[in-house]
Amino acid sequence: MTPDPASENTGSPGTGSPETVGASPDSPAAAGDPTLDWLTLEGGEEVLWASQPHRSSLVPALVVGLPLSLVLIGIPIVAGAYLTYTNTNYVVTSSGLYRKAGILSRDVQKIGFDKVQNISYSQSAVGAYFGYGNVEVSTAGSSGVEMQFRSVPAPADVQELIDRQVEHGDDRGGEGKADVLADILEELRGIRRAVEDDADR
Repeated sequence: MTPDPASENTGSPGTGSPETVGASPDSPAAAGDPTLDWLTLEGGEEVLWASQPHRSSLVPALVVGLPLSLVLIGIPIVAGAYLTYTNTNYVVTSSGLYRKAGILSRDVQKIGFDKVQNISYSQSAVGAYFGYGNVEVSTAGSSGVEMQFRSVPAPADVQELIDRQVEHGDDRGGEGKADVLADILEELRGIRRAVEDDADR
């Protein structure tokens, strides 16, 4: 179950890093990846990163569950951990964050970058050794963590990617406000010129 270092940068949803999974012909969405068949993108929205929980996050469940399988108690532990792993997806797009979970049902959550207030990540000792951790996202007005990417590969890189997208959104928002103010100022100048022309007559 030890992750293959060469596979960490393949761009696949299970092991990809934020830098390698993008809106290209090789991206999960463009390739028709069946693990992302639940994802519906808006016009112009692009997949920047996609992942399932890191494979090594199954190690604790196997360590506990396999010995107990001899008395059948461990089978539900191992099966539950595996089904959770295979039915959980995390996606970062150019518009926001997506989380899909659920074994029998499907629960999809989305947060737009304009609502993101704080991003943090954490790693346990086991997670630090195998290279996975949790990324937690809080939104404006929420009392705590609104969305959590659990046991994802390279959590620091994921946090950095989300930070960049949030900052870019703020920059775009600032440019939009500046454009509106410039338009208003130009209209006021036009009104002033018209008033002055009437006064000269």
